[in-house]
Amino acid sequence: MQMVAKEAGVAAGTIYRYFEDKDDLLHQLHDHILAYVANKISQNVSDDMPLEDRFRTMWLNIWNMATQDDAPLINRGQFENLPRRESHEQRLLEKKMFAKVNTLFEEGKASGRFKNLDNEILSALSLEPSACLARKHINGVYKVSDEALEAAIQASWDAIIQH
Repeated sequence: MQMVAKEAGVAAGTIYRYFEDKDDLLHQLHDHILAYVANKISQNVSDDMPLEDRFRTMWLNIWNMATQDDAPLINRGQFENLPRRESHEQRLLEKKMFAKVNTLFEEGKASGRFKNLDNEILSALSLEPSACLARKHINGVYKVSDEALEAAIQASWDAIIQH
């Protein structure tokens, strides 16, 4: 907390006016980052768009966020190591934040278009590869051409649809 206070240019006691303790600060940081990412993923997505268009928009939103130096996805490893509350309320909050993603998957399953898997699995198979590929791209491990990007989007889509 001392380092945070110093970086913020305030007395350490000031931080405790806003946060109960270090864990509270980290939990609120976690929730703030999640809300930011959820908002970015959902940009330009409406429930009346066809499933594939919504998926493509979300996939590219993740790609753009990760390749344009948007800190939450660049520092994903650090983010995933933040302490988080494991509670029913936390799961409900996250479900609400990612409502458009959940709606996409629920509608896809209900229509028979998507595989009948938990939304977490559908996300891991389809949307998370965007962030992973983007990190490789910005780190110079693998340069993604426009053609490869389109192929990756299609492969991610193919991973979750019924064949």
